[in-house]
Amino acid sequence: MGVTYIDDDCVEWSFPAEPGAVRAARSLVRGQLRRWGLECMGDIAALLVSELVTNALRHATGPIGLRLVAPCAGDGVLRVEVSDSLPEMPRARVAHPEDEGGRGLQLVASSSRRWGTRPREAGKTVWFELTVPGRTDA
Repeated sequence: MGVTYIDDDCVEWSFPAEPGAVRAARSLVRGQLRRWGLECMGDIAALLVSELVTNALRHATGPIGLRLVAPCAGDGVLRVEVSDSLPEMPRARVAHPEDEGGRGLQLVASSSRRWGTRPREAGKTVWFELTVPGRTDA
């Protein structure tokens, strides 16, 4: 696992596509949010990261990227990005009660301020934004 600190407000990690990536991603997200004084966002951010990293593990090969961008002054929005090598964009689907999976993107969509995808040179990035609690200007 590699870590890159872009600046005080942005950090990136790269994980091998192994089952331990989900646990490591949750832990790193919680730790970084604590350092930024945003521990109140740890549970929801870790949950949504778990969903996206799990999707990357199930559907892609190669390293998984995770990037956190701290809220800028005045915007009150945390941005989280998960990247993988699969060029296909994910699609939210309707999961039936007996389905064991298929709810991750619905959870991301319903729990975040905004979410989306974008292609990369080799793969894609799925991102979401969370509003910092108590902020009304975002």
